[in-house]
Amino acid sequence: MAAKDLLLTRRALKPGRLFYSAASAAVIFILASGGLQAQGNLLITPKRLVFEGSRRSMDLNLANVGKDTAVYVISFVQVRMKEDGNFEAITEPDPGQMFADKFVRIFPKNVKLGPGEAQVVKLQLTRTEELSEGEYRSHLYFRAVPKEDPLGEPEIKDTTTFTVRLTPIFGITIPVIIRSGNTRVSASISDLSLEYVTDTIPRLNMKFNRTGNMSVYGDLVVNHVSPQGKVTRVGAAN
Repeated sequence: MAAKDLLLTRRALKPGRLFYSAASAAVIFILASGGLQAQGNLLITPKRLVFEGSRRSMDLNLANVGKDTAVYVISFVQVRMKEDGNFEAITEPDPGQMFADKFVRIFPKNVKLGPGEAQVVKLQLTRTEELSEGEYRSHLYFRAVPKEDPLGEPEIKDTTTFTVRLTPIFGITIPVIIRSGNTRVSASISDLSLEYVTDTIPRLNMKFNRTGNMSVYGDLVVNHVSPQGKVTRVGAAN
């Protein structure tokens, strides 16, 4: 399969990776991009906020599509995408990476939604005079606050055993991007090769190359073009 058989379309990415960690509670959140996202009972639109040009403020629409009242705390987290496409949480930027969180104001930072209720969260750029040329990225994190046990509920005590209660805390993150000054990017595909797994499953290998001072995203569509010119879709990665 030659390079001309590959069609790369620049559409929005769909939900990304899931990763978690556990301490006194289990924290689970999903990294996502695109136009609309529902995680648990929280519906968020849009799923990617990009400040560029003269844009200084944007709105997020939240909706509770569940049957119970839910509380969410909104904050920023920092992540990096590794070469294999997986994500990991970080606290310090990589060389050339710039975080967006200190340049964005959020209101409100706590949201309580009853069943079927909606809420608008406003984001506004601040300290724009301190922005250097390039792209700033952080992820907005919507963390669900677990329900507390009712006061007066009796505790079950067993002095002969040791137990640990793990409370899952669900949330979702969306990217917030600030592009300042002259931003530029170029993307290409190289090192194409086709192999077969267990002699029956075809697998197409490739390497993505990016240069510039901003990120890129999109869908990958693989089409086979026959000698007669017939185009058949054989794979897609959102």
